[in-house]
Amino acid sequence: MNSISRRELIRRGGAAAATTFTIVAPQAVRGSQANSKITVGLIGCGGRGSYDARIFNADPRARVTALCDLFPDRVESATASIKADKPAVYSDFEKLLASDVDAVVIATPPFEHPRMLAAAVQARKHVYCEKPMGVDLAGVKAMIAASKKQDPKKDLAVGFQQRYGPVYLEAFKRIQEGQIGELVNARAFWIAGDPFKRTPYPDPKIEKLRNWFCYKDYSGDFVVEQDCHNFDVLHWFLNARPIRAVAMSGRKVRTTMEIMDHMSGTFEFPNGIHVNYEANQISPPGFSKVGEEFTGTKGVMETSRARMVHRKNAKDIETIPSPRDITYDGIEAFLMRIETGKVENVGERSAISTLFGILVRTAMYRQGEAVWKKEFGDV
Repeated sequence: MNSISRRELIRRGGAAAATTFTIVAPQAVRGSQANSKITVGLIGCGGRGSYDARIFNADPRARVTALCDLFPDRVESATASIKADKPAVYSDFEKLLASDVDAVVIATPPFEHPRMLAAAVQARKHVYCEKPMGVDLAGVKAMIAASKKQDPKKDLAVGFQQRYGPVYLEAFKRIQEGQIGELVNARAFWIAGDPFKRTPYPDPKIEKLRNWFCYKDYSGDFVVEQDCHNFDVLHWFLNARPIRAVAMSGRKVRTTMEIMDHMSGTFEFPNGIHVNYEANQISPPGFSKVGEEFTGTKGVMETSRARMVHRKNAKDIETIPSPRDITYDGIEAFLMRIETGKVENVGERSAISTLFGILVRTAMYRQGEAVWKKEFGDV
């Protein structure tokens, strides 16, 4: 038995194994208490990947056992930040996927997400992929195709944390119950400072890869890379794709980057719902306004990572603060689904949310209009 690989055993077992499958305690499957933990490999050891991995490694149900990055200094800083205990180190993500980790976190530059998620699905891993789900229509379609091939016993999660944040879940519940009446209008915004600082490197290829955010074909531009969070909330709360977007944008401060630094636009949704959207990454330090507002015939619901505000009338305003960063909620929910076997696959849903950003980016670049059907067909 020891000479047969885990992958070969799965291949040979096939349907017969599935018919006799029973749920047992993780300790019984993996042996000792230490070995019962869900093993996690991180692909992409930058700031976001290290942040996610710290949460995984601090959770009693999981431990980070493998790290992958092209750059040794990234691996070194991530190891210290995560406090991983002698992790296996790879520069080739496919070799990490061939290892025996149970789950992988994909936190590489966005243009790499489609091929890496497809490889993780093929390797039959539980997957936590950071947003967005690609930087163009071809990448998003590849994501959807790969997601449909995911093993139904494996979880496929995306870093759209709002879906798991308690204040967002409460706000959605109240809107569904009609507590603000009929939904008639919405607004969303991500107005804040520049989260990225460009660093010079002598090799142009290395410079572009390490400063991926600056390049639209690597990042998707800021409205796709960052603002997809807002668009996923709109997708969730409005339960629809936009019909079209009209937008304008500019580059006032980050003149040496390919990407824009401010934009404003409007989405038209079915049933005459119009959504104003505004974003920039040029606001002075200390100022930010990030979130969404949903206007109904009986009240207004404000949502953000920090709080939910239910404005019932001028004198009745209820505020519920978020107790912590909702990234914890998203990651803990992912681990719980692996532990219980009640997995979900949100790949296609998340890909559609990413297309909201690509639609408005198309309108931005035209300084005009982009129509969903013309740009994306029936996606």
